[in-house]
Amino acid sequence: MIDTLVTSEAQDLLYQLNSLLEQELKCQPKACGLRLIETAHDNGLRMTARLRDFEVKDLLSLTQFFGFSTETFSLAVNILDRFLGKMKVQPKHLGCVGLTCFYLAVKATEDERNVPLATDVIRISQYKFTVFDMMRMEKIVLEKLGWKVKATTAIHLLHLYHALVYENLTSERQRLFTVERLETHLKACHCKLGFSKAKPSVLALSILVAEIQEHKLFELTETIESLQKHSKISARDLLCWRELVSKCLAEYASSKCSKPNVQKLKWIVSGRTARQLKHSYYRIAHLPTIPETVS
Repeated sequence: MIDTLVTSEAQDLLYQLNSLLEQELKCQPKACGLRLIETAHDNGLRMTARLRDFEVKDLLSLTQFFGFSTETFSLAVNILDRFLGKMKVQPKHLGCVGLTCFYLAVKATEDERNVPLATDVIRISQYKFTVFDMMRMEKIVLEKLGWKVKATTAIHLLHLYHALVYENLTSERQRLFTVERLETHLKACHCKLGFSKAKPSVLALSILVAEIQEHKLFELTETIESLQKHSKISARDLLCWRELVSKCLAEYASSKCSKPNVQKLKWIVSGRTARQLKHSYYRIAHLPTIPETVS
């Protein structure tokens, strides 16, 4: 079904999808390195999944504070996990590593006019290291990643999958199936290390399917099956990751889940720092929440 799309726009989307599917594995974090982090004991000397997840939530707060795109955040997480999958990072260095990866992603994806000064990013994040420290860390990260910053991430595939199925819905049903809500789901998944072991296409389609099932958009079933086959995703993998996505989103929607803290950033810029920042940087956006299902 997907292969028989006839409109020029749909054919262009399919061409983009094929290109991303070919590229997605080239810049993926090493699964073996991520598993070592997952199984590490939290003794303060080794990197753990909990520490990594806290760092990613801080990066999400910074993304929201500066008004950066989900693409920037997704790339920052990809760069961070690629580095953590290769290197044994001590917890005391995680802040510098995380912020360096974030800044690399910002420079790679955002408009040059919107890229903040490194000094401002460090000040807002409340870290004690210097710009020189971050420059040294940037060189280390780039060398370990073979100077490959840009990568195919789940956000790219999520947008394409959404665009390919969106027109199959009525205008009333389309309002239930927004790309903004899907992006919010992806952000929540990025805050869990385990999802970085999934291929971007698998994670993106799993998020899409979870949303479709929640809103009972069963008219999309045939299209999703076609996308799954076209993307060479097994039914077993899709089912497994879709269940993990649903569990993650349920936890995120609960009051027990620790969410990114933008409030502390508001407090930091309430005085002298706010006056030192460029006006265009001072854009505080509230984190979107995932609405709970109304039964």
